[in-house]
Amino acid sequence: MLPIIFRDEHIVVIHKPSGLLVHRSEIDRHETRFAVQLLRDQIGRRVYPAHRLDRGTSGVLVFALDKETARLLGGQFERQEVAKTYLAVVRGHPPESGHIDHALSRRRDDAEWVGDKTSDEAQPAVTDFRCLATCELPHQVDRYPTSRYALVEVTPHTGRRHQIRRHLKHVAHPVIGDATFGKGRHNRLFQTLFGCHRMLLACARMQLTHPYTGEPLDLVAPPDGEFAAVLEALGWAGALPAVLRQ
Repeated sequence: MLPIIFRDEHIVVIHKPSGLLVHRSEIDRHETRFAVQLLRDQIGRRVYPAHRLDRGTSGVLVFALDKETARLLGGQFERQEVAKTYLAVVRGHPPESGHIDHALSRRRDDAEWVGDKTSDEAQPAVTDFRCLATCELPHQVDRYPTSRYALVEVTPHTGRRHQIRRHLKHVAHPVIGDATFGKGRHNRLFQTLFGCHRMLLACARMQLTHPYTGEPLDLVAPPDGEFAAVLEALGWAGALPAVLRQ
């Protein structure tokens, strides 16, 4: 059963687990489990995803229960009216806070149509972050005798594909567990030390406006499972903002 955070006659919001695709993909054609299908079967209604989360990213995932609501919610995301807060465990010790303004080349969906008017030019992308906690482990991974890691809170202000993962890599603080943009040796250390086999990136909070009532929706999905276990093992659970603590 998918954990439901919020539901009314128009919207249903889940806490998506890491490793679950939102919908069917040509790249992962062997997969048979998708959030769209599982939630439809769980609540007995057709659902329409209002945005995307990468397969490895867990957290707040919003669905509409009809096409008109999907259109209205999609407009909020397109106009960048939705506030999103992510948590990530990254390599290194980043500064106390940072602002990343770095255009990103377009990464297309596997089935995305490419026409004469589409462009591969880099698109503006902006991400803010703040460092919540740091640690230094007595394990040599690179050329140094110890390895440094940090817990960061990330706020993307644009919605480019893989934006957070690519931006954190750009500032030399890749997400732990990211097989595409991260470092395999650090990923393997977390597998060995903590039994963590997921990407340590989660959409922990999303704030938007209900498209019909106008009420603010504050949707929260605190870290759970392997992510929560890593935070506990590193003594970082208390560093989370109060609203994100279990």
